[in-house]
Amino acid sequence: MKKPEMIIFDNGHTLLYEPDWNTERGNRAVFAHIVKNPNGVTVGEYAKICSEVFGKMEDIRKTQNCDIPARTGHKIIDDLLNIEFSLAPTEREIVFWTAASSGAVMPYADRMLDRLNENGIRTAVISNLAWSGEALTERLDRLLPNNKFEFVITSSDYMYRKPSRVLFDIALNKAGLAADKVWYCGNSITADIEGAHGAGIFPVLYEGETPGDINPYSGQNDGIKVDFEYLHIHDWRELIDVLEKIPR
Repeated sequence: MKKPEMIIFDNGHTLLYEPDWNTERGNRAVFAHIVKNPNGVTVGEYAKICSEVFGKMEDIRKTQNCDIPARTGHKIIDDLLNIEFSLAPTEREIVFWTAASSGAVMPYADRMLDRLNENGIRTAVISNLAWSGEALTERLDRLLPNNKFEFVITSSDYMYRKPSRVLFDIALNKAGLAADKVWYCGNSITADIEGAHGAGIFPVLYEGETPGDINPYSGQNDGIKVDFEYLHIHDWRELIDVLEKIPR
């Protein structure tokens, strides 16, 4: 095991999580910015069509393993209902996401990133996500203000979803590094561990918990066998301990 020059992270339940998620609250926050509504669409009608459109998009994600940007869904919804909002596409993502859940930091993720920064280990993010990289960057910067992420990649910006190696190869190109100089940390064996390994990147499986939170990914790795080397941790302090024991 070699000390990495860069560590790339997943986002959801790896760096951040979303306690007290409430879709209705997010829809109402967006609807407050409506500027054109000739047919008198109500917030309930808006929420219903949102659920239908994004439900169909989710079916495509599951069956095709590709992402459609949330902003495409928003355009479909607005044109079907003949409504307009004062928000730019990224602003709309942020307004909904922040209202649905303001987000929270996984335990010790902030301290772990501080230690990586102190030791000159570069960092970045790759996330399977319908939101844009710009929206995720805003969230990361707000909740992890000391981060030094060199880039933030979301699948909706590129269509491909992990475990496709396309996102990992793009990240390596952005970093200007060979795969053997990079580690990737995520909470899914299929998307993160197998995806990183397929691109030649050393994988780290992180399965951390948050007190009182309902983990939507609980059990996702049950029964999945892995026949290659990877690091398995349950606390970000473990990652620091491992790195400090690797000789330079």
